[in-house]
Amino acid sequence: MNEHFRDTRKIDPTKGATLGDGSPNDNNRVEIGPTQLAFAEWEAAGLTLPNLAKMRKFRLDRLTKAVQDRGYGGILMFDPLNIRYATDSTNMQLWNTHNPFRAVLVCADGYMVIWDYKNSPFLSEFNPLVREQRSGASMFYFSSGDKGAQDADAFVSEVAELIRKHAGDNKRLAVDKIMVAGLRALETAGFEVMEGEEVTEKTRAIKGPDEILAMRCANHACETSVRAMEDFARANVPLGNTSEDDIWAVLHAENIKRGGEWIETRLLASGQRTNPWFQECGPRIVQNNEIVAFDTDLIGSYGICIDISRTWWIGDEKPSDDMVYAMRHAHEHIMTNMEMLKPGVTIPELTANSHRLDDKFQAQKYGCLMHGVGLCDEWPLVAYPDKAVPGAFDYALEPGMVICVEAAVGEVGGAFSIKLEDQVLITEDGYENLSTYPFDKALMGED
Repeated sequence: MNEHFRDTRKIDPTKGATLGDGSPNDNNRVEIGPTQLAFAEWEAAGLTLPNLAKMRKFRLDRLTKAVQDRGYGGILMFDPLNIRYATDSTNMQLWNTHNPFRAVLVCADGYMVIWDYKNSPFLSEFNPLVREQRSGASMFYFSSGDKGAQDADAFVSEVAELIRKHAGDNKRLAVDKIMVAGLRALETAGFEVMEGEEVTEKTRAIKGPDEILAMRCANHACETSVRAMEDFARANVPLGNTSEDDIWAVLHAENIKRGGEWIETRLLASGQRTNPWFQECGPRIVQNNEIVAFDTDLIGSYGICIDISRTWWIGDEKPSDDMVYAMRHAHEHIMTNMEMLKPGVTIPELTANSHRLDDKFQAQKYGCLMHGVGLCDEWPLVAYPDKAVPGAFDYALEPGMVICVEAAVGEVGGAFSIKLEDQVLITEDGYENLSTYPFDKALMGED
């Protein structure tokens, strides 16, 4: 048989059998990952790549230990982000969020099984930590119709068999998200269903060394994409025919070009539409001498979330004094609150000692002071004092956590809002701000 170059070519012809992160240098591989563009930019920036095999083992070891520490027989996961954490595999991630066809069981002895779409069991075969690929976890109505209970019983019988084999008589099973028929089937089979999200959120909260390297790479790719979006906006908005969607599309495209995956929200707005915050970007034509504010909520390279916000003044005039004041106040808010971050500080202490926004900005302040981030926005949440629920987050920060520090500053009925957010790593002795993207000089009053 003839061997063709198309069958043997590499993603990067300058590399050997593997890329710098340990993944196969195979142009036809199944496993997704960063592009040549991303690798080249990271090399130019002097970034160290993660070792993906070590990262995957770290994650499974943490998940297995969490199961063991709680005395559970295993954890059954349907949330696509938890499945990504456990297996580092993907399959129609957004579709799967509302049609849960995938499931992963991690038993107390670390044995891991995935149920995938029946035609795609191969999507996780690159990871030897996934010991079996099966199908048959779908029990949502679109898929099962009026036989959801029957499908659930068949699936649960497989789960029960695996638990007996790998956890003995221990029928305490953590479950993150499951259809009603599945929950009923588990309980009928004698399982004591435990809170799976408590397990996965606390497990994911601490990032290992290679996860942090992956996040640094993802952050560089995100900020490079944001720069392209800013350059586009500044070049085209003054021409008078550029919409919010036109600007936002640049971030989507640049993210994908670097091996990023999706953007969770549509949080880019301009001018009056920035107030109140949380209006989604649309067809509005951005005017010269206006602000553009955004929140990336970006799932980027390696599936890592980079969640930063900036507000830009675009135009040839100067922003108003009240805009400059609001921008400086928002900047002071996140920087002052960031200074509290260190191992050992508790979430209630962060809430109690946080910087206070002016009274005129209180009604429209952001939904939280800070939140965790990893594969997406994650536990924990740090609430403002007037929104804190006693006992909900009585935990201390630990090294390896990554926290996003937030600010939304705008008056009720005002003409604008300022949105800022940085992503911060908790270190052994304090913090490191991973976000390097500059703040708009005109709005900071520095131009």
